[in-house]
Amino acid sequence: MAVSAWLLAGPAVAGPPYLNDDPQPTDVGHWEVYNFVNGARDHGATSGEAGIDLNYGAAKDTQLTAVVPIGYDTDSGARGRFGAYGGVIELAAKYRFLHQDEKGWAPDVAVFPRLFIPTSAKFGPPRVNLLLPVWAQKDFGPWSLFGGGGYQINPGPGQRSYWLGGAALSRSLSKRFSLGVEVFVQGKDARDGAGSTALNAAATYRLSGHWSLLASAGPVRRDGGGHSSVFYLSLKADY
Repeated sequence: MAVSAWLLAGPAVAGPPYLNDDPQPTDVGHWEVYNFVNGARDHGATSGEAGIDLNYGAAKDTQLTAVVPIGYDTDSGARGRFGAYGGVIELAAKYRFLHQDEKGWAPDVAVFPRLFIPTSAKFGPPRVNLLLPVWAQKDFGPWSLFGGGGYQINPGPGQRSYWLGGAALSRSLSKRFSLGVEVFVQGKDARDGAGSTALNAAATYRLSGHWSLLASAGPVRRDGGGHSSVFYLSLKADY
């Protein structure tokens, strides 16, 4: 959420609304629920997912995540068409094993293994994928620097496993509003594919005590030439 075409259009490699993730788990006993839509636009067509992203603070420094989406595909050609398919279900567990030192340089660090389960031959990878990343974050007053990366196991005929990662910088402008930018790089996920680099701008605005609006968008450049763009929009609820 950058990652391959199917994952770029997915939610969440990223700590929403970013493609990069962060190491901070959901508070113990609390839920973070993202009602999202995202997509990648390329050659006049848009594909992506819409669904729900559930995060639960299961224990100290431990978060459980499940993403249940529906994939979609549009074509802006003369006829125009829209298709909806089974999306890529995601199951993950985040564990923060190092806490940042407010007086020093030690950051928060977490592992966040993530399983990607395709439910349709029309959308997503041909087989189950596993991402093994490490994410870190350091706060400096209103500024936060976070990022990391890992290795994605991507089996199947013609497929390739690959490295991905990047970094993001955000700033809180008020108690409700924050802005950020990020860069995210991914190696090629297929023998005849190409790696990519995404540059995103992101914003988060707290609407009320429980609700927040999150958005991000930016261009993607493929190795060897070619461009596309990605976007993410979510209404988040905290309980």
